[in-house]
Amino acid sequence: MKPSTNKASAAYTSAPIAAGEPATFRPEFIRLPRVGMADPTTGLRRSLLNSIILPTPENDHKPPVRSIVLRKPGCKRGVRLIHLASLLDYLNRQAEGSGAA
Repeated sequence: MKPSTNKASAAYTSAPIAAGEPATFRPEFIRLPRVGMADPTTGLRRSLLNSIILPTPENDHKPPVRSIVLRKPGCKRGVRLIHLASLLDYLNRQAEGSGAA
């Protein structure tokens, strides 16, 4: 009788493995937080985010941060999404302008 060999066990090793870089996932868009809540990525409140993503007299009706609204055809309401790279660029420009390190 032939000795049985387990081909599946040949794919495993007991050698130690080195941890790689942790996987970081950064979404392209983030959702506008609920009323009274802060964005978990930046810590900014909804009211401040609204002031920089919506056209207002304070920003000459030219919002410095990009955002989009996703809504189904014919619907009045939708979901406001903020372009995260645009928001982070805006925050970095503000930090450079204020002299913060």
